[in-house]
Amino acid sequence: MKLLEQAGLRVLRHVDPEAAHGLALRALQLGVATSPGLVTSDRLRCEVAGLRLTNPVGLAAGFDKNATALLGLSRAGFGFLEVGAATPRPQPGNPKPRLFRLTEDRAAINRFGFNNDGMEAIAARLAKRPRDAIIGLNLGANKDSEDRAADFARVLAHCGKWIDFATVNVSSPNTEKLRDLQGKAALAGLLAGVMQVRDGLDRPVPVFLKIAPDLTPGELQDVAEVALSSGVDAVIATNTTLDRDGLRSAHAQEKGGLSGAPLFEKSTRVLAQLSVLTEGKLPLIGVGGVGSAEQAYAKIRAGASAVQLYTAMVYGGLSLVEDIALGLDRLLARDGYANVADAVGTAREDWL
Repeated sequence: MKLLEQAGLRVLRHVDPEAAHGLALRALQLGVATSPGLVTSDRLRCEVAGLRLTNPVGLAAGFDKNATALLGLSRAGFGFLEVGAATPRPQPGNPKPRLFRLTEDRAAINRFGFNNDGMEAIAARLAKRPRDAIIGLNLGANKDSEDRAADFARVLAHCGKWIDFATVNVSSPNTEKLRDLQGKAALAGLLAGVMQVRDGLDRPVPVFLKIAPDLTPGELQDVAEVALSSGVDAVIATNTTLDRDGLRSAHAQEKGGLSGAPLFEKSTRVLAQLSVLTEGKLPLIGVGGVGSAEQAYAKIRAGASAVQLYTAMVYGGLSLVEDIALGLDRLLARDGYANVADAVGTAREDWL
């Protein structure tokens, strides 16, 4: 980690977490954040759901909700970016404070509630996006919508022209009853509407499904069956958790979704189980607690074709992206893999 970045992180830790996040985005907009540029190798280059990635380390949704820092993020070493979640209409989200650092646990709890500028403003920014990056959009539903399932399709119809993939997010714990859409019948109907819109786009894009880590084995089985039958192109496992076991920080009992280091084992176990249930027929993207090259490698060997980061950057800075990608390259070389795709699922049984 660069000295300037270390100093910046120390300062930001004394600032309200949501305000600190805004400052980080502003630094990216101004071009003063870490910018290693392209991070790639023959081992790291891969294809996931038809997307050709320079490396398999991506940015998780929620960091750049409103697509305001696309240029800076595209130069930060990521193999792909996911912005949003975007809803049809702008909404303020839940009352503040709604983001909490759990420093002792290297974690965070948020209850943002899909705060965003709405699909029209976000689409206008995506229209000016850097063309040399892979950029996807997390689709959401308005809190007061009469038809939340239809909201996902509406956002895709409006923004689909400007993105490389779309993620159906029915797994956020911060919009009341949103996770009910993960039920088998509801999820099948929702995805049918999204896929119909996708197929009508001038340039159809891959559709991903993001799931919660708190599903029962039966619920996970249902999600796997719907994912396979609906035609989605990949599954992202997982979103934040409601679990609070083993936390030490003062804010441990705040309401919202927990992300960061404590989520790693739980989310990786769900990832491995999903890999078995889908029989390798769908690419999986592992997210939840990735803070090192070793953890990224563990997700891949558990069944992920790519991984995503967010909370770890609160503690490790943006240079963590390059560190993880280059470290992953070294681990693949150490174990004799010519390409990251060759390592996918090779240690899945360790998590079952």
